[in-house]
Amino acid sequence: MNYPFSAVAGQSLFKLALTLAAINPSIGGVLVSGPRGSAKSTLARALADLLPADGRFITLPLGASEEMLIGTLDLQQALSEAQVTFHPGLLAQAHGGVLYVDEVNLLPDALVDVLLDVAASKENIIERDGISHRHAADFLLIGTMNPDEGELRPQLQDRFGLCVELGNQYSLSERMDIVRRREAFDRDPTAFCLHYQAEQEALAAQINASRDRLATLSCSDEFRLLIAERCQQAAVEGLRADLVWYRAALAHAAWQQRTAVNATDIEAVEALVLAHRRQNPAPPAPPPPTPPPAFKRPAPDREAAPPANTQGDWGQMNPQPQRSVRVDLQPDRFTDSTARASSNNIRLAAGRQRGDHSGHGRRGSRPSMRVNWFKTLLVRSSGHRNELCYHPQKTGRAVLHLILLDTSASVLNEQAFAKAKGVIMNIAQAAYLLRERISILGFGNQQVQTLLAPVRAPKQVQQRLDNLPAGGGTPLLLALNQTQQLIQRLRRQQQQLQIQLYILTDGRIAALPEARCLGDSCMLIDTEQSTVKRGRGRELAQRLNAAYVALE
Repeated sequence: MNYPFSAVAGQSLFKLALTLAAINPSIGGVLVSGPRGSAKSTLARALADLLPADGRFITLPLGASEEMLIGTLDLQQALSEAQVTFHPGLLAQAHGGVLYVDEVNLLPDALVDVLLDVAASKENIIERDGISHRHAADFLLIGTMNPDEGELRPQLQDRFGLCVELGNQYSLSERMDIVRRREAFDRDPTAFCLHYQAEQEALAAQINASRDRLATLSCSDEFRLLIAERCQQAAVEGLRADLVWYRAALAHAAWQQRTAVNATDIEAVEALVLAHRRQNPAPPAPPPPTPPPAFKRPAPDREAAPPANTQGDWGQMNPQPQRSVRVDLQPDRFTDSTARASSNNIRLAAGRQRGDHSGHGRRGSRPSMRVNWFKTLLVRSSGHRNELCYHPQKTGRAVLHLILLDTSASVLNEQAFAKAKGVIMNIAQAAYLLRERISILGFGNQQVQTLLAPVRAPKQVQQRLDNLPAGGGTPLLLALNQTQQLIQRLRRQQQQLQIQLYILTDGRIAALPEARCLGDSCMLIDTEQSTVKRGRGRELAQRLNAAYVALE
């Protein structure tokens, strides 16, 4: 029994998005992004009770296989009965209804590609060993995601017509009301749903009436022009935003029982349409300039005051923000065991390419549970054996790019900190394209802090990096110890995890650490930019068995 839609307290914008998508399915689905515990899944499932009687609500589990999604062709009957039977998958079951995907940003690439193809063609095609089958698959896609667990592929994100970005701020009375309602539902779901039954039926009737009203609505050229101007100002890609905005405005006008679209309808859906498509958000206000210190002539009868006692050379310098500067990196491939550098650019070379699931070769690969029917038919027709032939099992390895960033005050010299953040931005963008995870640790001001937990690489990290200040000392030894503990903990959770470590530092430390090896591969990027260099970066790389790259 689903929690009633009308019983959910708050989240009015998300409720509006789901209602508009139910009224006009041609909008293209709803994506909701928000932290855990913000009623994302509850509201999405509650929508099922408001759909028409023939509407279906199908859930795509996170661990679903490709066969579960698209369906299967039973070729085993071809061996005896000379016919092929199609077993429908979740796409066939969701035709005419809703396909709900929780944690859509964690879907494997293979399932994402299927969803993209079907969402564009409204048709699902299954091909197995020379035999194909197709069926209609037109459904409303609803996806939820937690932004802390990684970004969504842009191609799939654009397929969602509306997007809602939920916050996690509730007043004390709202929190008490939400807990009170949930407790009442858990205690007696039947009585709780009966309490909201009249409100639910009225809401479902209003949605059905709004669907019927869509065909009679009109929109003047004045408001079509307004939509086009707003999309142009937002610098959206393509024309999908214009179409979705128009369809959402029609649905909102129908919901408000109007006969034509007006300015209120345009404004009401703007945030939903542009939340995930806007390309030119307003730039953050620059920090106020710091006035230069006033010049004072020293008194001739006094000696200069001794400098204040500081902790190290840079201990008392206040943290200062600095925007990242793009560095000419060409990370078309990442490193497996070595890094190559030239005077003009840095190349992270690798033998592993996207789509190669072979790992370190196919030795020891085991057969999977997928039957190779074409090969089975050929073998059986020759009369040699009767057992089934299987496809080989894929043995890909997960990859984590672990970055240690020196945020001490010494890296502020000659914009070394800004360049280092530019390097990280390039690595993160390349990891994002490869659908690999990334984690960033900052060490400075005598502490180590997690700047980005191990997640699938977000598409945009520049804002996080630009807001990161530099200052204080260089606790490299503490950072290396915590990194070693983190790697051990990650390996216990996932033994096959491949960790590629990047250390960005100017090497200005009092003493070199003991020799050690961290991760499967390690690269030290020397950010020292001073005219007279101490050259500690190269010695540090040798101690850590890391490839050395100078940030020229």
